[in-house]
Amino acid sequence: MLVDSPSKPSAQTAPAPPTQTARRHALRAAGLLAATGVLVLVALASIAVGAKQIPLADVWHGLFHYSGTADDVIVHDTRVPRTLLGLLVGAALGVSGAVMQALTRNPLAEPGILGVNAGASAAVVSAITFFGVTSLTGYVWFAFAGAAVVSALVYVLGGSRAATPVRLALAGTAVTAALYGYINAVQLMDSAALDRLRFWSVGSLASANTDTVTEIAPFIVVGLVIAALIARPLNAMSLGDDTARALGAHLTRTRVLSMVTVTLLCGAATAACGPIVFIGLMVPHIVRAITGPDMRWILPYAAVLSPVLLLGSDVVGRVITRPAELQVGIVTALIGGPVFIFLVRRKRMAQL
Repeated sequence: MLVDSPSKPSAQTAPAPPTQTARRHALRAAGLLAATGVLVLVALASIAVGAKQIPLADVWHGLFHYSGTADDVIVHDTRVPRTLLGLLVGAALGVSGAVMQALTRNPLAEPGILGVNAGASAAVVSAITFFGVTSLTGYVWFAFAGAAVVSALVYVLGGSRAATPVRLALAGTAVTAALYGYINAVQLMDSAALDRLRFWSVGSLASANTDTVTEIAPFIVVGLVIAALIARPLNAMSLGDDTARALGAHLTRTRVLSMVTVTLLCGAATAACGPIVFIGLMVPHIVRAITGPDMRWILPYAAVLSPVLLLGSDVVGRVITRPAELQVGIVTALIGGPVFIFLVRRKRMAQL
C-alpha cells in the first residue's frame, strides 16, 4: 500500500542544517498565521452574507447593538451560531480526517472508514423512530453514543490489541455496510422518520443555534486536545509498527486514543450537522502539500483550513440559490467528488 508517509532518512543522508530547519519552521508558522487570517475573513463573510441581503451597517448593528429587529435576529441569533458551529465542525472533520489517515496509513481514508458516521446516523434514526426525538439537541447525545459504541465495536472486531490498520479498515467497512442497511430498512418502514431525517442526512449548518454549539463544543475541544497530544506517536506510527516500537511509541495506547479522538470529533460533528463528506479527505491532503508529513503541523493547519472550506461552501450555498439555500453537504460533495477522483488517479495513490 502506497501512502504519504515520512521516509526514514538513510545513513548517507545528512540531517538538515539548524538554520534550514529554523527557516522551515518559520515558513510553516507564517503560513499558519496567514491561514488564520483567511479563516477570520471567511467567518466574517459567513456572518455578513446570506440568503437574505442585509446591509453591512445593519449587520454591525445586529452584532453590537442588538435591538430585536428582524435583521438583528437573523444576524445575532442565526448567522453567528451558524458560523460558530461551522468553525467547530470544520475543525473536527479536518483533524479527525488527518488522524484517520495517519492511523490507517491510508491516504484515502476519512472518518467514515471506521463506521463513526454510520454509527451516529443509525443512532439518530433509532432516536427518531423509536424514541420520538425531534430536536437537534436531542440528536447530539444519541449520535455521540452511537459513534462511541461503533468505534469500540470496530476496534474489537479489528483485533483489539493486535489491531492493524488493515484490520481496522476492513472492520469499519463491514460495520458501515451493515448499519446503512439498517438505516435504509428503518426509513422504508417509517415514512415519517424518513421525512424528519431527510434534511439532517444531507448535511447542513442551517439548524444551528446557541444550544447546539454549547452542547457539542466540549466534545470537540477535548477531541482536539487529545489529537494534539498524540501527534508525535502518530508520526512514529506512519513509519510502520516495528519502527514506531523502536522509537518508543506505544501502539495500543496511540490507536485507542486515536479512536477516542475520531469518536469525539466525528460523533459531535455528525450529530449537529449530519454526515458532511469529503472535508476530512480533502483538507489533510492540501495541508500535507504545504507542511509535509509532520502531524505536529498537519493538525493545526487542518483545524484552521477545514473551517475555511466548510464555511466557504456554506456561504456559496446560501448565495447561488437565493432566496433559497443549498445545503453545505451538497456543496462539499460537488467539490469533493472531482477532488476524490483526482486523488485516486494520482500515481502515488494509484495502488493501495
